[in-house]
Amino acid sequence: MNFSGKYQLQSQENFEAFMKAMGLPDDLIQKGKDIKGVTEIVQNGKHFKLTITTGSKVIQNEFTLGEECELEAMNGEKIKTVVKMEDENKLVTTIKGIKSITELNGDIITNTMTLGDIVFKRISKRI
Repeated sequence: MNFSGKYQLQSQENFEAFMKAMGLPDDLIQKGKDIKGVTEIVQNGKHFKLTITTGSKVIQNEFTLGEECELEAMNGEKIKTVVKMEDENKLVTTIKGIKSITELNGDIITNTMTLGDIVFKRISKRI
């Protein structure tokens, strides 16, 4: 399954609690909670390039499935990890105790991040 495309955020659950747990300051949490970010994914075989635009903030990450890479987290920190594919439609990784699962179903991408007992879910639709 090919993830390539542009996806706009439709809804999110537990944004504020998750960002607080990650240590983001309240003013940034309030600024970011209502922004409908856009994620562009370019997949070429096992290689992925992601561009995440949230307001004026742009994060670019690249990785190849199964190989160690350095990803920029939402708080700007660069973290080494390995992204794996499960069931042909799920990208899975763990970054500093946060398990991230990005699942593609048709034109909908669901990203679920779990930190302790806090589950943050973002649903984006292909545009």
